[in-house]
Amino acid sequence: MTSSTTQHSTSQHSSSPQKSARPGKSAHGSSGRSTAAPGSQPAGPPGTAPSAAGSMLRQPRVVWAIAFACVISFMGIGLVDPILTSIAAELDASSSQVMLLFTSYLFITGLAMLFTSWVSSRIGAKKTLLAGLALIVVFAALAGASGSIGQIIGFRAGWGLGNALFISTALATIVASASGSTASAIILYEAALGIGIAVGPLVGGALGEVSWRAPFFGTAALMAVGFLAIVMFFGRSAPSTGPKISATASFSALKKPGLRTLALAALFYNFGFFVLLAYSPFPIEAAAETVGIHVGAHELGLVFFGWGICLAITSVVAAPRLTRRFGLHAVLYAMLGLLALDFVVLATFTDRFAVIVTAIIVAGLFLGVLNTALTEAVMESTDLPRSVASSTYSGVRFMGGAVAPAVAGPIRDHLGLPAPYWTAAVAVLVAIGVLVLGRRTFAQDHDIPSESAEDEALAISAGDA
Repeated sequence: MTSSTTQHSTSQHSSSPQKSARPGKSAHGSSGRSTAAPGSQPAGPPGTAPSAAGSMLRQPRVVWAIAFACVISFMGIGLVDPILTSIAAELDASSSQVMLLFTSYLFITGLAMLFTSWVSSRIGAKKTLLAGLALIVVFAALAGASGSIGQIIGFRAGWGLGNALFISTALATIVASASGSTASAIILYEAALGIGIAVGPLVGGALGEVSWRAPFFGTAALMAVGFLAIVMFFGRSAPSTGPKISATASFSALKKPGLRTLALAALFYNFGFFVLLAYSPFPIEAAAETVGIHVGAHELGLVFFGWGICLAITSVVAAPRLTRRFGLHAVLYAMLGLLALDFVVLATFTDRFAVIVTAIIVAGLFLGVLNTALTEAVMESTDLPRSVASSTYSGVRFMGGAVAPAVAGPIRDHLGLPAPYWTAAVAVLVAIGVLVLGRRTFAQDHDIPSESAEDEALAISAGDA
């Protein structure tokens, strides 16, 4: 879930110069974009490579505190995946009800993303980070103490608000506070993102073996440590947040045809993404029963750990190489097509345990590339400040994710176990159609990749979360 929502402190001064620098791109895709954004000066000269691997590790304590909190924050979505079936059994809830844990979380996250740039530009980075962490601590603990599925759904919404505030600020603060090069700071952030995405389901599965409540309390405890670390190590002088942003900036941004096209495509794509993530524990459990295998929280955690590893690797390693070699359009169409095919396999072989587990893990490969490629397309499609473009894009796409769990359950109840996967396949094909029909609105330079490695990485944050 990548995006540059976290760039509120850098985007205000960099967007227009980036746009105008396009004619000067080299054959390798570098441009004026490779210059460091304001707010990253403490990290070193632009484009400076780390002198050694150790230089990335020699960071101020505040950077490590934020990076640690990033890992826990990115664990937030996948953490509950392995315990969905346990919650359903212990609270006598239907699969449709427990999947609403994703809906409430994503709906509020998406809604809040439309306003996080406005908030952080007024109260500053430190206060925004701490507010987000405090909300996560409180609502994660309340979710663990809940006595009904309705309470957990409500508290997950509060958790989503905290996550939106934190994620929207973390990367910009790391870049502004880190020592060494900007690239090393970004790599550190990407490492935290990848670890969180991959480890979330694993931790959820391990703690879920003790109780479905344990992952919630564990998250609250770890985030409390992150909160205290930032309080202790974050100096009184926070990095500048730049000019104040209008509360309606995200809504005005949707008037841009390119951004509107990509956000709409991402909405349908994210529908498929969260059908896979929120719905899949139930067909996995059903398929396992047919071959006499017991699948609990631990086993589900291992499946989605494999999925998360694939997503993290391809989003950071494979996606930049593919887009540089083949261009954004080709990569987007190919990956969406492969994802739709993956859903067809899931729908066709829903009762085959080995096939469904393999298809879910393999889907992570396509999802990682798509997250990065779509975000890069958004950043290239408009001259808006990064924070505004990415928060608008993230807000719209998360709405697709919020709808998916809410409708997957009723679709299954009325049309059978494979039906949500067929629906997801159709949604992904619709995303391809949206991109094809709106190609001219965001074509510009997309068939010739233009992101430098650093700028591309700066675009990878909330969208992947």
